[in-house]
Amino acid sequence: MHDWPIDAVLFDLDGTLVDTAPDLADALNATLLRHQQPLLPYDVIRPIVSNGANGLITLGFGDQLSTAEHTEIKSYLISHYQQNIAKKSALFDGLDEALEHLEKHDIPWGVVTNKPDYLTRPLLKELHLINRASSIVSGDQVARPKPHPESIYLACKQMNIQPNNAVYIGDAERDIRAGKLAGLKTIACAFGYIQDSDDINDWQADKQVSEPRELLKYLQLLT
Repeated sequence: MHDWPIDAVLFDLDGTLVDTAPDLADALNATLLRHQQPLLPYDVIRPIVSNGANGLITLGFGDQLSTAEHTEIKSYLISHYQQNIAKKSALFDGLDEALEHLEKHDIPWGVVTNKPDYLTRPLLKELHLINRASSIVSGDQVARPKPHPESIYLACKQMNIQPNNAVYIGDAERDIRAGKLAGLKTIACAFGYIQDSDDINDWQADKQVSEPRELLKYLQLLT
């Protein structure tokens, strides 16, 4: 028995489909080293990765930087990350099997992320996913990124599917909010980049999964 009719599956990227935190943590620590600041432990950086470069900079350098300092630091951090974009990043355990399962059942899947396109596509290319995804929508391709539903609507349009027959999977409140606003079913991933202050229950996703392999099993049930 299928819980929902599913015509397509959309994934958030960082912390949901791909574990990008190791490369982003290395980029932040390389930037801190360059500026003779103390390095940060991986487990401190990991939950902040969802907040992008600006969130990482605030974590490492505080929020009192001048505009010029912030610009220089961000430029170096992103440059370092671009050069090492898939050195340690990989699909979460079981997610490759999940994608293969969807493809085997002719269910298209896509990526909807707030990551800028100049980072999204090279990462997906390095991981040999770019030609498998039926839609890739990055944060800078829409006027209003998540939590606004615009990027999810765009992905559904590109895939020629009705939002209420799709599911959006993410590891942040903005993901679940965007998915719900767009009319999709939502799955919250507790294995992603979630801060201690976040209560995943408050997001009111249709389903929660605590491990990537649990997500694989659930997608198998839906198809």
